[in-house]
Amino acid sequence: MPVARRAVASLSPAAQRTAVWQRLAELVLARGGAVLPLVRALREVGVSGAGLATMFEAAAEEALVDEPALAAELFAVAASAGRPTEARRALAAALSGDLDSGLRLADRLVAAEGSPDRAVGAAVSGSALAHRGQLGRSAELYRWSGTTSSVSFAAIGFIGTGQLGRADDLVPPDGPPTLLTGAAALMASGIRESLSGSATAALSTLVQAAALLEPAGRAVLLPDSPAALAALVALHSGELDTGESVLERAVGAEVGAALMARRHRLLQGWTQMVRGRTAAAAEHRAAATGQLEPRDLLFAAALDAGIARRNSDLAALHRAWAQAREAVMRHPVDLYSLLPIGELAVAAARLGEQARIAAHLAEAWRLLDRLGRPPLWTAPLHWCGLHAAIIAEEPTTADEHAAALVATAQHSRYGSVVAAAAEAWLETLRGVVDPAKVEAAARGCTVRDFGGTGPG
Repeated sequence: MPVARRAVASLSPAAQRTAVWQRLAELVLARGGAVLPLVRALREVGVSGAGLATMFEAAAEEALVDEPALAAELFAVAASAGRPTEARRALAAALSGDLDSGLRLADRLVAAEGSPDRAVGAAVSGSALAHRGQLGRSAELYRWSGTTSSVSFAAIGFIGTGQLGRADDLVPPDGPPTLLTGAAALMASGIRESLSGSATAALSTLVQAAALLEPAGRAVLLPDSPAALAALVALHSGELDTGESVLERAVGAEVGAALMARRHRLLQGWTQMVRGRTAAAAEHRAAATGQLEPRDLLFAAALDAGIARRNSDLAALHRAWAQAREAVMRHPVDLYSLLPIGELAVAAARLGEQARIAAHLAEAWRLLDRLGRPPLWTAPLHWCGLHAAIIAEEPTTADEHAAALVATAQHSRYGSVVAAAAEAWLETLRGVVDPAKVEAAARGCTVRDFGGTGPG
């Protein structure tokens, strides 16, 4: 009864009440029951102590999947009572999106010589830095971590920063065949295939990785998700239906918890934008709320600019560009950020701000040079470069981009479509109009939703 509860709480000695709670916790733990409801009650009345540390730790593990922020708090309580939970606390903080706390805790673990959790700390730091756009540093930490999944993530990071030789030198150690290690290996394999193999094979491998990780995805800390990488490959190759499907599954399964949720939403918005469905794209963009990390901020700013440009909303484009300038400065160029870099190049040309993006574009081309100019990743940037050159009235540059698209046309259906569109577009601008050729090029873009709108 409420009156009895208040009487016991106010009149009985605190030590006696804590002893009762501790005994109850021991009984629940002994029979394998859920202790999280009991811990919630304890937190409401402010009960804690060294005798309850094990229960708080067990409750944190229960909360990790559904409530990582709560798990981080409970791990902290257990740590203050002497339990070695710093590694799990760092993981929970990062999963909840609190990268500052996750990085701070993980860095302490890495610096602690002799700690058994140094590899875990390096992996947490590697994931957090990937979300913050520091992909090269992320790859270094994953390499140093040395676990089977970490080595795969290191390879993805090294490839993404143009360090193909370092990626090739990595040899994953033997480890338990978990869902995470299997998915990470497939992710690395899919990215490698995207450089020299067929786009279809690369996309298939990444989709398999996404499906493999779905059952365990909510409690797995990732530098990037297989669904996100699959969506990027799909966008670069024009396989938008596949990209849309894999993202929907990842959102439904909450792969990567809160840390990946915004990235998945933004990529869903990007897919809709490329299809020309700007209202749907804006809805997905609006769903990516809260404080965005640099990688998500770059995609969000480019998405805002792309939607505004396609809607011919010059005022909105100016607003988006103001945010985009900051986002570009905070995020170094990597392979997985080429889509927003290309989109912002077109927006910059529309606003006469090409100088603001020139250094990043130059770095993007240097990165692609180091990787051997893989057609899958190169063609969309040439397509955006063609848009920008036409808007800026730079015919020589436009010709160069069109020639590059024609040279790689045979590598994919996407390449052949945009190459034909580029040729028809430039001929039309020069007054050489072949109606059948123009119609065929336009139908190719429309049927597969390859091009979005032109440079108007």
